Amino acid sequence: MKRPAPHPSHFDITEAMAGWKFEHGQVNVRVVPGKDGRPKLQMRLDLGILQMEMTGRPDGKRPHHSLSELDFHQARLRNHQRRRGSDTGFFLGSRDCQALREESAMFYHRYLSLFVLEQFDAVIRDTQHNLDVMDLCNKYGRRDQDRYHLEQYRPYIIMMQGRARAGAALKEGYVQTALAYLRGSVRAIAGLYGSIPGVPKRHRMRMFRESDEATTLIEIMRQLRKQLPHDPRKALQKKLKTALQEQRYEEAAQLRDQLLALDTAQSHAQTHVLHNDARKVSGKGARSGQPPKPGKSLPPRADSPDRPNPRRRKPEP
Repeated sequence: MKRPAPHPSHFDITEAMAGWKFEHGQVNVRVVPGKDGRPKLQMRLDLGILQMEMTGRPDGKRPHHSLSELDFHQARLRNHQRRRGSDTGFFLGSRDCQALREESAMFYHRYLSLFVLEQFDAVIRDTQHNLDVMDLCNKYGRRDQDRYHLEQYRPYIIMMQGRARAGAALKEGYVQTALAYLRGSVRAIAGLYGSIPGVPKRHRMRMFRESDEATTLIEIMRQLRKQLPHDPRKALQKKLKTALQEQRYEEAAQLRDQLLALDTAQSHAQTHVLHNDARKVSGKGARSGQPPKPGKSLPPRADSPDRPNPRRRKPEP
């Protein structure tokens, strides 16, 4: 028996928008429970609501019975390489690239929404999807338009992925790790501008410095550096360099003495901590047959990615 069609009034979304005002210049997002039991991500638009799945393809579809258009064409490429022994002869037609571009737009809306919600791991996932789409179209698109159409967005996606990686590190208190991710993104964007053909180098560098992406990342780095603890050794080294340049040798000698005293004090402090740690390792832990608890007597700095920390999540590769 055929199920009766729902009444047209059931499609009215006025109730869903009630109490959720659209704010110009803001990304208005929320997560709501879906009727299928899975959470849904919603973005408020001026004339309605954009609803997306939290995982998989944002519209919930499975094109070609695959997880996404990208997954389908990557599988095509692997099969081609398996049969032919190389990727020679593999290409993406205009319809293929158009479908990939449309899918990338969905992922853009989702990673932008997830960034507002500070779900940084999911932002990294979705930005990587779009970077992979660009790489695939750039290498295998049959027409120039298909190969280069998306490249204009690469700096922005690199910036958003760098900000997401930095945000994930900051959530765990690793300021230095966050700065490293941001510096890597700045270098990647500089490399894009540096490889523009037919443009003089000085113009390419000016374009890079004036780009919104580089400006945003550098400003975030400047703000983060303010959170780092003051390093007295660097300050003394800077004063010493200035004194030598200005031939103030007596003052330079005094600054050297201060640096030597500081290094000696730090060395004694580290030796004392390591000595105490060694005594603890060879004491109770060794007698009980249990390994000593890491990070107990030598706590890691919150902003250092190099110190051991059993609770620390490894950075994304």
